[in-house]
Amino acid sequence: MSARRAPDPDERLRDADRTRQALLDAARHEFADKGFAGARIGEIAERAGVNKQLISYYFGGKQGLYDTLVEQWLEREREMTDPAIPLEELVCRYLAVAHEQPELQRFFVRENLDAEHADVEPDLDADDVTDLRRRQAEGEIDPAIDPAFLLLLLQAAVSVGVLFPRDVRRYLDMDPTSEEFFRHADEQLRVIVRHLAAPPTRPQTKR
Repeated sequence: MSARRAPDPDERLRDADRTRQALLDAARHEFADKGFAGARIGEIAERAGVNKQLISYYFGGKQGLYDTLVEQWLEREREMTDPAIPLEELVCRYLAVAHEQPELQRFFVRENLDAEHADVEPDLDADDVTDLRRRQAEGEIDPAIDPAFLLLLLQAAVSVGVLFPRDVRRYLDMDPTSEEFFRHADEQLRVIVRHLAAPPTRPQTKR
């Protein structure tokens, strides 16, 4: 009987990466469904098909798992956002994320709903708002529009299939998870965002 070969370091690393990713995928769904307080590490581990002790081993516990998910998103967001691209393209990149990972949108919605709103510190110069102000100054957004309020509207718009699936079926007769709805939403958002710019001033004709 031959001796069992010990896994080489690369195999162990790949196994560790797979385990970490399985836990992150499971946690994203669990937090989206139940929020941070309601999520249980045992159920996260069961979703991932691993021992729950590995959550502490890889992430230091539930909070570390949650923080890693947030940091992963922030890293992806930094890669997505490019000041040089038109606003319509930027908005539709967020729409694509919502379509690909609806549980990620529910994760953020749940985070908002569960937060102690009285403890939220105002951030009137948040990066996203500052970027919209810059775009407004460059003519992409009508001067009458409040960039901060516009940001809230756009956040809701890209998440509409996740937030209002019943209304999508009711008003559009489309499956909110379908490619058909995604293509329609992408097309309509581009049109709407293009219309945010102020119309060019027409020169007055002399009489």
